[in-house]
Amino acid sequence: MLVTSQAHSEVIKKTELYSRLKRSIDAVPAIDTHDHLQAFSELPNRVETPEGMGMTLFSVWRGSYYGWINPLSPWPGDGKFDTWWPLAQHNFDDARATSFYRYMLPAFRDLYGVDFDTITAEQAAAVNRRIFDHYRTDEWLLEVITKRANIELMLIDPFWNRLQFAREYPFSVPVLNVTMLMGGGHPDQFDSANDSPFAFSQRADLPSETLDDFLAIIDAIFAKAVESDAVCLKSTQAYQRTLRYEQVPKTRAAEVYGTSPEQITESEQRDFEDYMFWHICQLSAKYELPFQVHTGQARVQGSNLMLLVDTIAANPQTKFILFHGGYPWVGEMAVIAMRHKNVWIDSCWLPTLSYTMAKRSYQEWLEAVPSDRIMWGADTVNAEGIYAATEFTRQCLTDALAEKVQRGELREDHAQRIGRQIMRDNALKLFPKMNRMPWRSASE
Repeated sequence: MLVTSQAHSEVIKKTELYSRLKRSIDAVPAIDTHDHLQAFSELPNRVETPEGMGMTLFSVWRGSYYGWINPLSPWPGDGKFDTWWPLAQHNFDDARATSFYRYMLPAFRDLYGVDFDTITAEQAAAVNRRIFDHYRTDEWLLEVITKRANIELMLIDPFWNRLQFAREYPFSVPVLNVTMLMGGGHPDQFDSANDSPFAFSQRADLPSETLDDFLAIIDAIFAKAVESDAVCLKSTQAYQRTLRYEQVPKTRAAEVYGTSPEQITESEQRDFEDYMFWHICQLSAKYELPFQVHTGQARVQGSNLMLLVDTIAANPQTKFILFHGGYPWVGEMAVIAMRHKNVWIDSCWLPTLSYTMAKRSYQEWLEAVPSDRIMWGADTVNAEGIYAATEFTRQCLTDALAEKVQRGELREDHAQRIGRQIMRDNALKLFPKMNRMPWRSASE
């Protein structure tokens, strides 16, 4: 009898083998390599209610990735849950099978004790009430992340303030987001002083007249990042442009530098960004800051990670971390990491994009590269989303490893070790500075 992959997965989950592996992986104090958690007072998606501003059931869904693929009714003008829920309750009907919906279910199941697939109006109102009460202080957020999700350290990409390196939580680890540093050579190309190297230069009393001045500013930013305990770099340019970066000579970049947004041509802008990407790769090696690069699922026509291979090959001292499993190009991810020892795979966001693809990817990657070069991250913005993405990843990884053990491709103790590597040890190995950051006592 033909057994489908999904049916086989459900059978695996009922075995004692799966339970043992899941307990082992759940017990790992995880290192989350990628999240966007703002300071508690700045958490997004709070809405106005009759009791004042706060987080609601709408806020939790609004902060998830669900809205990327299916509509969510907006919060009503009167701020009342009883007005919103009759409009929103059927929003989910056409998205029940999507991972963008299903990854959130563990949060409602484990944190609020409800099955969102069958939630009643009364249950939804009760969950909404509890969410609002939980977010009156930061205690709930801290409990969910550090205890329920069992996360010890979290690399936070501050896209809202790229040049600040504050550690807002005991588990925070700073990341230098270099997207804007590569994107512009004129002050008017920056909407916010929080992103602008020119604003940084004014605060540091550094000149910015020439390209050499600009590169000195970037070097100073890197030095500050290292001093502030940033452990890596991050680029999200895949949302704006192709990942093919040509090796543009410095003289060409110098000609383009200082051109205003109104005057710069598309080709000139691309040349400047290309030059800066290569320069950032060199600084990555110089300052020993591995380079996280968003690949796949962005500007799809230009985000295939194969476009990065020539740059990766030409910068062997730079440690590239290719994000999101390269989805949908997960096979390409495997061969790139196989051929280039300066490449690490980060599966952050992948189970949320497609659980089935993520499970297949873990199995395929483990057949192609050593197990110490794969990591994970939750990649979201609030306690419920972080818990959900973490639990979804632990479940997916357990699923993948249990199948390998059952087929005789792995010993169970080896599978447990691989689970710990992906969830924690590989990040500590790649970012050695973090070995002095764990803050929980051994007794916790």
